[in-house]
Amino acid sequence: MESAVNNQPDISGEIAGRSLEEWNAAYVKVENYFHALRIRNKPLLGRMVLRVLERAQLRAPAEPQRSATELSAEEMDKFVTEWFAAVLQTSPTGTDQMLSTRGRLALLLCDMPGKWQDQFLRPGPWPTEFVEAMRETFFRAGPDFQLSKMVPRPLDLGPLTTLSNLGKLPYVRMISVWLLYGLLLVLIFWLTHHSFDEVIENVKVLLGKLFPFAVH
Repeated sequence: MESAVNNQPDISGEIAGRSLEEWNAAYVKVENYFHALRIRNKPLLGRMVLRVLERAQLRAPAEPQRSATELSAEEMDKFVTEWFAAVLQTSPTGTDQMLSTRGRLALLLCDMPGKWQDQFLRPGPWPTEFVEAMRETFFRAGPDFQLSKMVPRPLDLGPLTTLSNLGKLPYVRMISVWLLYGLLLVLIFWLTHHSFDEVIENVKVLLGKLFPFAVH
């Protein structure tokens, strides 16, 4: 880590009022951020991390309550956002609070890591093709851009669905369903064990007991 920052430790072994362990943690944080943007060029990656840490070290003495990681994270976002503003010719402090987010998305949409990795965070002028690709993908990644989402669908359980839905019927309808089912079983039994006339007579008797008001 000692070779990863410009400033040398003071007599207490600190840099800008922070321990080397703090700057180590800040270095890893910034490096991981650039890894997420798919920056794989080691010399380029090292230079970018150093520039961010240098900016954080300039602020550190005036803000003793802030950790090195906090300062570095803020300076990293400012550094990248300022660069986006320069490339896209827009204000980093304007009304668009999503400049940093949309800019990072534009980088990936235009395949910056694959085609123009060496242009990332460099001062202009930049290749015309790169600028045009960045601006086009930036507007494509505007407020109307939405990540596709899978809409959950109800499970089709076939016959089980019908059975489970019976439990949702009103109480009276449920009773009626079971009564009809019982009558059907009785009818099948009598048809297989008695003559048709006997079955009719017994059904009338049964109905008379269940619904006396309906039998005359």
